[in-house]
Amino acid sequence: MSTRPLSVAVIGAGPAGIYASDILSKSGLDVNIDLFERLPAPYGLVRYGVAPDHPRIKQIIVALYKILQRGDIRLIGNVEVGRDITVDELREHYDALIFSTGADTDAPLRIPGVDAPECHGGADFVSWYDGHPDHPRTWDLSAKEVAVIGVGNVGLDIARVLAKHAEDLMVTEVPENVAAELRRSPVTDVHVFGRRGPAQVKFTPLELRELGKQPDVDVLVDEEDFEYDEGSQAALAASNQQRQVVKALEGYAMAEPEDLTASRRIHIHLFSAPTEVLTDEDGHVRGLRVERTRLTGDGSVEGTGEFRDFDVQAVYRAIGYAGSPIEGLPFDAERHVLPNAGGRVLGEGGEPLTGIYATGWIRRGPVGLIGSTKSDAQETISNLVADAQAGLLRATTADENQVGHDAVMLLLNKRGVPFTTWDGWELLDAYERGLGEAYGEVTVSSGESRPRECVKVVSREAMTAVSRGTEIPADLIGAPDPSRVPERVAHRL
Repeated sequence: MSTRPLSVAVIGAGPAGIYASDILSKSGLDVNIDLFERLPAPYGLVRYGVAPDHPRIKQIIVALYKILQRGDIRLIGNVEVGRDITVDELREHYDALIFSTGADTDAPLRIPGVDAPECHGGADFVSWYDGHPDHPRTWDLSAKEVAVIGVGNVGLDIARVLAKHAEDLMVTEVPENVAAELRRSPVTDVHVFGRRGPAQVKFTPLELRELGKQPDVDVLVDEEDFEYDEGSQAALAASNQQRQVVKALEGYAMAEPEDLTASRRIHIHLFSAPTEVLTDEDGHVRGLRVERTRLTGDGSVEGTGEFRDFDVQAVYRAIGYAGSPIEGLPFDAERHVLPNAGGRVLGEGGEPLTGIYATGWIRRGPVGLIGSTKSDAQETISNLVADAQAGLLRATTADENQVGHDAVMLLLNKRGVPFTTWDGWELLDAYERGLGEAYGEVTVSSGESRPRECVKVVSREAMTAVSRGTEIPADLIGAPDPSRVPERVAHRL
């Protein structure tokens, strides 16, 4: 029997994949780990799902960087499973596969009018302002009044970026094309809608408090939106975080009218369930209709039959993320996850698929933060280790020489796949920081000058060229590769 090290491929280099790789590397198994990422850069939603003006959240990257910098986990970027290499081919070359592909699309909102061209998925907008290489470079920001549906942190991020003056983002890594579009925005009012009350919103206190610290942006909350039933009181009693959220909302509601003088406003509307996107005769957004809701006793709500129309010219839905199917694997289309038990992926008959695992949001759905991600990874890896110790894990190839990293590198090179590595990411990271230094200092709305931390490169071609040390295209913005653009946003090319 072979005594070679176990070869494991982890697919998805966001926090879930990196934490799983780290835990596996410290498990006591003799193991080689390849970490695949479909983009030329690691970190997943920390790089492409967090607003650029959230530097404290982005400090997570520091911890992830330290894990990958060790060198015992080999990063293989710019490789898309299902496009550049199949699941079956990975199973031939690795003893186990761990999928940590996350959730990259928007949960659906099923109300009339939501298919209007000015109705946008929050995930797509976040990908745009974060410079995701597979998304279009432009965005229609012609609306003066905008609706954001959803009272979680993604909804807050979207509202904040829409309302914020562009110069106050210029000290961040915001891409140049995004900054240019934001400068032209005529927005005056952003309306955020949630169907339940203050005890049920999913904001976190820090993000909610920061919302009111933007220069020349007021936050308005209606005093009538503070109602509590028995379920709400129980929720507040059980959570200091939720009490802090309510306190912040109450602070906004108690602001004196004479102090609300900003040129841009963010309105938070609670007990407001969107029921219809209103369109004009040409099918363009002209408003949003919401129904007033009321608490039913247990913290849930019901409609009152009282409706109100808001004049808006664009609608963003931020009601949650959803995972995408992976070709060659089963998929739970209702929960948008890989069906699994403790991280072991299950086949159609409910039996574990030997050597196939899941962790993170593709395992449990888009809920929970870093703490939940680490717990997921710990359980998944514990089950993988148990399976390895039971002798269950084995690549499907009959040729032991075809197992592991070197064989896969030969395959990718033969196919001409321009994959990137950790050394390549460090080149790209240094290049982006150099762009920030070259940009120099910028003046924010307060009048003070600050240096730019970096400027994000958004063209996949340019990212790959920098990472591989080849000639860098003159146009760093470029256009996305049409074959890689998600179908849901392809019409915007």
